[in-house]
Amino acid sequence: MSTDTTPPEDLTPDAAERELERLAQEIRRHDELYYTHSAPELSDAEYDALRRRNEAIEARFPKLKRADSPSERVGAPPASSFAKVRHSRPMLSLGNALNDDDLAEFEGRVRRFLNLGEDEPVVLYGEPKIDGLSATVHYHGGAFVLGATRGDGETGEDVTENLRTLRDLPHTLSGPDVPERLEVRGEVYIGRADFAALNREREADGEEAFVNPRNTASGGLRQIDPTLTAKRRLRFFAHGWGEASEPVGERQGDVLARLAAWGFKLAPLARHCTGLDAARALHREIEDARPGLDFEIDGVVFKVDRLDWQQRLGAAGRAPRWAIAYKFPAEQAETVLHRISISVGRTGALTPVAELEPVYVGGVTVSRATLHNEDEIARKDIRAGDTVVVQRAGDVIPQVVRVIEERRPAESEPFVPPAACPECGSHAVREEGEAVRRCTGGLICPAQALERLRHFVARDAFDIEGLGAKQIEAFYAEGRVKSPADIFDLEEKDGTEEFSKLAELEGWGETSAANLFRAIEARRRISLDRFIHALGIRHVGQTTARLLARRYGTVEEWRAAMEAAAAPEGESPEALTDIDGIGPVVARAIVEFVAEARNDAILDALCQRLDIEPFEAPSTAQSPVAGKRVVFTGKLVRMTRQEAKARAEALGAQVAGSVSRSTDYVVAGEDAGSKLKRAGELGVTVLSEEQWLAVAAGEAPPPAAEPGGEQASDDGG
Repeated sequence: MSTDTTPPEDLTPDAAERELERLAQEIRRHDELYYTHSAPELSDAEYDALRRRNEAIEARFPKLKRADSPSERVGAPPASSFAKVRHSRPMLSLGNALNDDDLAEFEGRVRRFLNLGEDEPVVLYGEPKIDGLSATVHYHGGAFVLGATRGDGETGEDVTENLRTLRDLPHTLSGPDVPERLEVRGEVYIGRADFAALNREREADGEEAFVNPRNTASGGLRQIDPTLTAKRRLRFFAHGWGEASEPVGERQGDVLARLAAWGFKLAPLARHCTGLDAARALHREIEDARPGLDFEIDGVVFKVDRLDWQQRLGAAGRAPRWAIAYKFPAEQAETVLHRISISVGRTGALTPVAELEPVYVGGVTVSRATLHNEDEIARKDIRAGDTVVVQRAGDVIPQVVRVIEERRPAESEPFVPPAACPECGSHAVREEGEAVRRCTGGLICPAQALERLRHFVARDAFDIEGLGAKQIEAFYAEGRVKSPADIFDLEEKDGTEEFSKLAELEGWGETSAANLFRAIEARRRISLDRFIHALGIRHVGQTTARLLARRYGTVEEWRAAMEAAAAPEGESPEALTDIDGIGPVVARAIVEFVAEARNDAILDALCQRLDIEPFEAPSTAQSPVAGKRVVFTGKLVRMTRQEAKARAEALGAQVAGSVSRSTDYVVAGEDAGSKLKRAGELGVTVLSEEQWLAVAAGEAPPPAAEPGGEQASDDGG
């Protein structure tokens, strides 16, 4: 991972665009390692730093925010080895606070969003942040019937039988007023004493000890055999809820008290905090108690106590606006950096990596750490042979904080960035304004070609069972698969003069080869959004792919629109920026992809081999404004514009930032300006705030637009 350490306020727009792209790719990779494979490569502190930098750059350059921004995404897709469970309500992640000022800013955002007066108290409910695995459990008639992991926040893994083995998860709820249907959310963890005992048993049996409690809990819950899960001695703390057949309370703390009465275990030390001073005091109290607790924690979670306020606040991207995790400081240790190696990423980025003498820090043994980029190495003057201070705040690979110069070997030399790619030998260059050094080899570089193919068959793309990274690498080396279209010719070319029979190769057989061909055949039919995402277009992740698929519907319409936008006499990328969530940077990347003849040839080849299904957007509970394009302008009275946009999106509307012929409604508040004028010019229906609320609630039809509507003073919208 190579990071531009330039402060966001000093970045140029081009540099910011490149950095946001890098951050999106890097965070996506680490999400999958953490959530799907229980094998993180970053410490919590380093991972949080990536997200905070991404958010800071987005705040500095809001127009450059990517549709697949990490701030709009949580978790990673569920593993294919488990049945999938669609969550009734998304299981979101939490924003982080690292100091008292961050906590105060969180409370300030709550006040601003809700338009609260200074004398209105904001009561927070604080509880220890358990370092485990998020899970949800469902009860019908008081009986436990279903359990799932968080997954990507929308869809998780069915781990019902594994959860039944947890010693403190109730199988049947008892007590007063248990709802007929209830979904409870919480954290699966392993106690410190149980973790130590488990490792003693493993060592006595000649097995390798587990690295840390969090990964042990995560891996244990996702065992195929529930008897193996039972051996991990996992536990469950409830901290929230999802779907319920009836209201369960009016305040966060009160609902948790009811959960405890029904049989759930709650984390200790939790309490209400009225005011920031009380919240800070609780954070210090829990941090002081941390060493004596029998479970790992890495901070304190604060939630707005009033549930009606939580509902109004809603969520912003991947995180609720009504909760925040106030993290504890990172732990540190000293070790020796033996050498600096270079890894090559899918985009050709050359990332320096510290190869460390294994060191135990905060309950984890680590041996590698990212060094970000050559500027970071130069700034800290990191050299091979140095004794360095590393820190972590929760998982495996830490960051190098500083060098202990007085212990530096006399023969040490400064790090020299590579002039050539270690994978293909192509020239490695660093463009002006970039912190990243990149291989110029492009498609001839094995690292990049393989990564492009891996992305194509990844779980959130084509997801071809039996065709993972290992198989792709072997097929690429043999020449069977050089481009995505070759995958769908594997069976046709199998056993020809060009390639020997797959079943005869080492590691394969008649059954495994036949299974692979069947899996490939099954993926000849794919939805348009997954197809677009699989192409690996720069800046285009799952979210942007869905936006494109929703707008154009079919692959033919999408390709025609992209070709028209790319043509010199065409509509230009502006046709794409009219799609809410796609800015000029993303639009330019898409147009450039289609304009490239080799990419067009790949699209032709794939379209000839595949049945690409038209996109069907999910329904939104019969909302009268679902699918409508809405633009808000001017000052609203009943709610802030931020809250109005959030409500509209929750109803399935598409909120846009500019008015075009495809806009359905313009909601005009006080002092509306250029957007109202533009709506009048285009004959777009203009609604007052009260009219919009009535239309959105299904209480009134929208009035007809009046061409040449009233023009107000231009305040920029």
